[in-house]
Amino acid sequence: VRLQTQPKPQPGQPPLYSGTFDCFRKTLVGEGVRGLYRGMAAPIVGVTPMFAVCFFGFGLGKRLQQRKPDDVLTYPQLFAAGMLSGVFTTVIMAPGERIKCLLQIQAATGETKYSGPLDCAKQLYREAGIRGVYKGTVLTLMRDVPASGMYFMTYEWLKNILTPEGRSVSDLSVPRILFAGGLAGIFNWAVAIPPDVLKSRFQTAPPGKYPNGFRDVLRELIREEGVASLYKGFTAVMIRAFPANAACFLGFEVAMKFLNWLAPGL
Repeated sequence: VRLQTQPKPQPGQPPLYSGTFDCFRKTLVGEGVRGLYRGMAAPIVGVTPMFAVCFFGFGLGKRLQQRKPDDVLTYPQLFAAGMLSGVFTTVIMAPGERIKCLLQIQAATGETKYSGPLDCAKQLYREAGIRGVYKGTVLTLMRDVPASGMYFMTYEWLKNILTPEGRSVSDLSVPRILFAGGLAGIFNWAVAIPPDVLKSRFQTAPPGKYPNGFRDVLRELIREEGVASLYKGFTAVMIRAFPANAACFLGFEVAMKFLNWLAPGL
């Protein structure tokens, strides 16, 4: 978020952060380890219900397209099911993302307006009502709907590729699940980064700066910094994407096996 929202440098001046590792170093030196976890509380509160709703939405999307429970879906159908999961998660993601972004850039600006996630949510609601808390919802949808479609389609595709001949997909080993989940995360973020940059800029902008929403953000970014600016933070996102999503899918597969063992007919 800090890389995505850093101000354009003045002529002859270097940018605030020259890249991912420079941002990491400056944050660590200036704020300590806690600085690396700014805004963490809001995503942590929402992460469990968000992923529950995400996988529920994907399962519902698959069932809506199946005539019989054992029908095998095509990859476009899996993509469509994944897109539905992105719609479901936005309700939870949008306010959490807004709060996280504001808290993460706060330390870099030197202005302490919010004492924490709850205070941030209260102030946003006081200033602009529920619309203030959900600012950037359309951009969150633009990021999560196609990215979630890519996420789940890629995971299912990789699982099929990695399954040995004559074996069931459900018998995949832990390393193969981790590999499939990690790569799915990378494909997910390859699609999500441009709208994520627009979302971060929009959600952290002062009120009224972008009256036409994401179109104004897009015009300003391309005019002032070029098309490459839509991929700000690419390295940081990709470093995170593989391990985070490998762990996510492994957790899901283990949980499903446990629940099927605990209540096979449920």
